[in-house]
Amino acid sequence: MTFDTAPFSPALKRNILIVDDHPFIIEGYKNAITRYNPKDYEFVIAQAYDCKSAYDLLDGEATPNFDIAFLDISMPAYEEKELFSGEDLAKLIMHKMPHCKIILLTMYTELLKIKTIIRAINPNGLIIKNDLTFDELLFAFDRVMKNEKYYSQSVVKMLNQSTHNSIEIDQFDKQILFHLSKGTRVEEMSHYIPISAVAIEKRKVNLKDLLKIRTGSDEELVKEAKSKGLF
Repeated sequence: MTFDTAPFSPALKRNILIVDDHPFIIEGYKNAITRYNPKDYEFVIAQAYDCKSAYDLLDGEATPNFDIAFLDISMPAYEEKELFSGEDLAKLIMHKMPHCKIILLTMYTELLKIKTIIRAINPNGLIIKNDLTFDELLFAFDRVMKNEKYYSQSVVKMLNQSTHNSIEIDQFDKQILFHLSKGTRVEEMSHYIPISAVAIEKRKVNLKDLLKIRTGSDEELVKEAKSKGLF
């Protein structure tokens, strides 16, 4: 009788963060992750449901450095810390934990929005939720675990399309649009955005020109910007 004397190899521990404002979606992600090579990896999963709970978690002294973060793009904002989306959370994580791999998930299917996300974040994974299945999530997770980049089928298709739309907006523009959607007056926005009211007004005019707003109304600007997934 012979015995295998190979040394026991403990599972590698990986810390995972999932942020999504739909608890049942988080459970789906957890179910997929824990089935990934269970003999080789032990996954410790933390979860949050909006920008505030994610910030509180990331700011906690006992919070470990995460290896991979799954972030929904659209979620309730945390205005006090200027966190308005999963993109802003991604930037915070990149600052606090530069080695953490970012996987962004979104319902947006506008080419402009997708290109803006890639340019601003350059995520390790970008998945359109309509593409998402259990197998797709496992495949994406496997690619990212192997230090490869993964874009879902719809993202790849959009990036391969030619486009005449070269609209680009920055973080200040996004904040202006967000506050316009909340009914904040331009004179008051400088309390939240570190530029002058004059600069904010100029940016608002430029946004209307870029988006070809015919009536010039703030309401139409907000509606058109939302339809293109700009904030």
